[in-house]
Amino acid sequence: MRRFTTHFARRVVSLSVCAIGLCAATAATAQDWPAKPISLVVPFPSGGTTDILARALADPLSRSLGQPVIVENRPGAGATLGADYVAKSKPDGYTLLMGAVHHTIATSVYKKLSYSFQKDLAPVSTLAMVPNVLVVNSAKTPAKNVAELVALAKKASPEMSYGSNGNGTAQHLIGTQFQTATGTTLLHVPYKGSGPLTTDLLGGQVSMSFDTLTTVLPHIKAGKLKALAVTTAKRSSALPDVPTMEESGLKGFDIGTWFGVLAPAATPAQVVTRLNAEIVKIVNSPDFQQRMLAAGAEPMPSTPEAFAKRIGDETNRFAALVRDGKVNIE
Repeated sequence: MRRFTTHFARRVVSLSVCAIGLCAATAATAQDWPAKPISLVVPFPSGGTTDILARALADPLSRSLGQPVIVENRPGAGATLGADYVAKSKPDGYTLLMGAVHHTIATSVYKKLSYSFQKDLAPVSTLAMVPNVLVVNSAKTPAKNVAELVALAKKASPEMSYGSNGNGTAQHLIGTQFQTATGTTLLHVPYKGSGPLTTDLLGGQVSMSFDTLTTVLPHIKAGKLKALAVTTAKRSSALPDVPTMEESGLKGFDIGTWFGVLAPAATPAQVVTRLNAEIVKIVNSPDFQQRMLAAGAEPMPSTPEAFAKRIGDETNRFAALVRDGKVNIE
């Protein structure tokens, strides 16, 4: 019995020493961070709002951290492939996700996800809020406002189509809510991102979209796309003459698209704290704010805790919208 007790005590001491050593190694690693390039994963193709914001952040973040921040596009499955990749990456601060509101929707839309957006990823900071805007091809669709578009949609045969940047994204859900509110039937055409969607919208392959303002603003200004309404509760400062959906007669519309940076869940707290401080400093800088506002984005830095609360609140909110709209993806 004495030999067993002595052996057990030695085993406990050995495990304790290992644990202390592991903690010391982790702390040392966190203190040395970053010692190599950082990958910022964008779960959409290049050219969309997520990609635009990621690249706007990557350059100043590279300078402030002293290491390259490389944007890596990993599109597919409504932004869930990129999120899954980051969630399962080594939690060392060298693989980050440019997340968006789409991920809080995907939690309810997809019946089977191999990761948990709330449990497997650590919020760092939100970056910006971008209004979504209902746009049509100026040459192909004669509607001047939402009422005229609804009238056209009710008469159209076959049905008019709307494009989204993927199943389970905000654009998909907005389109579902729009149909419910107007009594219309639209054909949903999912793309892998806003880039290819915008190309087809400009070419007339789809009738409309509810895309983020950043992606379509240059085409609105060029007269190629016509903005009929924004989907947020208030008008956009970039399009002050464009009414909200509610002002257009559709009550209860208030969906915008936020973007933010997340890391794998077990990333050291020191790394998350450092990242948050650097990102908040960049987002609050005059140059970055001017760049965001010019693109139709509202700068929106936050603490990790506030970001986590936003994710939790919106996951619950969108779960109800997904259920009511009967949006499900296997």
